[in-house]
Amino acid sequence: MLDLPEFAAALPARAAILGVDPGEKRIGIAISDLTRMIGSSLDTISRVKFAVDAEALFKIYDGRQCAGLVIGLPLNMDGSSGPSAQSARAFARNLLTKRDVPLLLWDERLSTAAVTRTLLEGDATRKRRSEVVDKMAAAYMLQGALDAMQERRV
Repeated sequence: MLDLPEFAAALPARAAILGVDPGEKRIGIAISDLTRMIGSSLDTISRVKFAVDAEALFKIYDGRQCAGLVIGLPLNMDGSSGPSAQSARAFARNLLTKRDVPLLLWDERLSTAAVTRTLLEGDATRKRRSEVVDKMAAAYMLQGALDAMQERRV
């Protein structure tokens, strides 16, 4: 797992990166454009067991010719790590045992809350919110990492 400057340095000039929001039931997936300016929601993977989940994730990764992964790290509001953050770190470590790719853990505090609020304001039904919240949270988190990478280039 790399810090932001190391992660950015490990990437080619033009290639997409995959944003991953590992939840308990579903894994939200988002992708950047080739210039890494915009993160867009892509898909969700229903959790089965790690080997199956990792295979599905790397199938998307390979199919989209991605160059790195940004994994959401759900820290507590005070910045400490709780069970969800420990689970995300373990998920990231386990992914790295399957394949050595540039990987960044990115603070995703409030991403799900922000996306849920947006969906509520848009009058999305409960069913619709449950269908899209994970992949939208992944895009929200990925966009935060992309923005930070852009700011560091200046």
